[in-house]
Amino acid sequence: MVRRSQSSNPRSVVVLTSGTDWGTRAAGQRRSSGAESPIPKRQPAKIKALQQTIRVARLAINTKHWNEARYALSRARALTNALSTNVALQEREQLSALRKKYAARNTPAAKNAKQGKSAPAKRAGDKKPAPKKSTAKSAAQQPKPAPVRDLGDRFINRAALGYGPTGETQGSRTR
Repeated sequence: MVRRSQSSNPRSVVVLTSGTDWGTRAAGQRRSSGAESPIPKRQPAKIKALQQTIRVARLAINTKHWNEARYALSRARALTNALSTNVALQEREQLSALRKKYAARNTPAAKNAKQGKSAPAKRAGDKKPAPKKSTAKSAAQQPKPAPVRDLGDRFINRAALGYGPTGETQGSRTR
C-alpha cells in the first residue's frame, strides 16, 4: 500500500493504493542523459571535460557497458555543442569514431568480428594448405585402438566381506 496524501493535516483523506498506478507515475520520469549535467563556463574547462567524457565513453564501450556509454556519448555531444566548431577537432574525430563503434554494437558484423577473434588470425602471405589426396587411404591409415589389457582372473574375497560359505548355499549351487 502506498500513501498518496501530501498534506500534513491528520484529518485529510488518505488514499491507499496497491501500486497499480506505478506505471503511470514512472512514465513521467525519464532516463537521465548526460546532457542534463552541468557544463563548465570557460573553454579550457569544457575541453578538459570533453576529454574526460571521451575517455569514459571509450572505456564503457570496450567493457560493453552500453548504458554508461550512451550517457557519456550524450554528455560529450552536449559539450561539443557548447564549444565552437573550430575547437577540439581531434576530440570530435575521436567522438565520431566512438559513436560508430557504439552504433555497431548489435550488428551481425560485430558478432562475426567477435567470433573471428577466437580463431587465429591468418596473414595475407600465408600459403593455402595442400589438398588432401584421397579419403580411402586416410581411412585405412587411421591407428587401431589399443587392445584391452588382460587383468587376469580376479576373485572377490567373499569371506573378508562377511559372506562366509554356508552349507545351504553351497548345496543349492551344486544342484
